[in-house]
Amino acid sequence: MNIRGIILEGYSNAGKTSLLRAIKKLQAQDETAENSVIVLGEHYSQVLNYVQGSYEKLSREDHLKLLRSRVDMVKQLNDWAVYLGPHARRSRGLFYVLERFHLNHRVAFAEADASEITRLEEDLAALGATCVLLTISPEVTEERIKSRVPSEWINKSEVEVRQACQELLETQEKCRIHAQRSKVPTMELNTDKKNWDELAKLILDHI
Repeated sequence: MNIRGIILEGYSNAGKTSLLRAIKKLQAQDETAENSVIVLGEHYSQVLNYVQGSYEKLSREDHLKLLRSRVDMVKQLNDWAVYLGPHARRSRGLFYVLERFHLNHRVAFAEADASEITRLEEDLAALGATCVLLTISPEVTEERIKSRVPSEWINKSEVEVRQACQELLETQEKCRIHAQRSKVPTMELNTDKKNWDELAKLILDHI
């Protein structure tokens, strides 16, 4: 199978964007890697989006339609490559990276019927997807959330900071639980050291 993909999941401060950059760079440096690459950041697939100046959360149905459209796009491209016949990975192989995808949906709609997202995950697995769940340790939580936009935390109280840290850790745990239920194979990586290049190599070697 000449298609493989990575789905990056995790809380906002776990390092998805930094790791995404490292994966793109490393894949591009591999002379045997796929020429055809699809990389979609979280704004093309997440539940909550900043739309025209305010935050909007997609309904479960709308989010499923959005995810399905992305998966179908990848599937159609792969079907075309299969139709063309046997080929080298570099010439007609397809490499894709998606950010905040099926686990984002499962966590946001945890009480809903999971049959549709399960079918979508089965399609992702058939398309060579591997989910990478990025997590951080409790002891670095406060430093990590403050490092993203330091100015936002200057006037925050200790209670507000603790609440934000607790929310992050609770979301991580929910992601772990739903990753176990998912049909997409998942590997969890700790990003405390921010060793993005090393993590990118580990992921690409794994898939």
